Amino acid sequence: MKNIDKKVINENGAIEHLKVFYPSLQKEIVQLSAQDNFAGIIQTTVDHLKNLLQESKINIVNHNIKMMGWIYRNGTQNVKQIIENLFVRSFKSFKKQTDTHQWDILYQYMPVSFQKIYVKQAKMDEILFKRH
Repeated sequence: MKNIDKKVINENGAIEHLKVFYPSLQKEIVQLSAQDNFAGIIQTTVDHLKNLLQESKINIVNHNIKMMGWIYRNGTQNVKQIIENLFVRSFKSFKKQTDTHQWDILYQYMPVSFQKIYVKQAKMDEILFKRH
């Protein structure tokens, strides 16, 4: 059997998906897209999720994390790197913003790839910022 090339999502493709995933952020996504600011778009989604967490909308946040996981899984290396460095990195602040039960729910339904990246980042942070 031949390997079938699966379609890989570049930044422009990811932006189009994010416009659909986040209709309430579409205007801001379009503005940042015009500036070729994919990192800014990812940060906008992070800020949106933080607002949802403040409203205790855990299920919506879970759904949005899964959608970002889909983009990550199908993304180019650059898309993956930006998602790791901004989106997954933000989980540390999500954890601080939630109580233990809410965080457990978020973590439980988070894509395994994000769990692994989050744990790796936490270990690296501990090594880098270890207090003596």
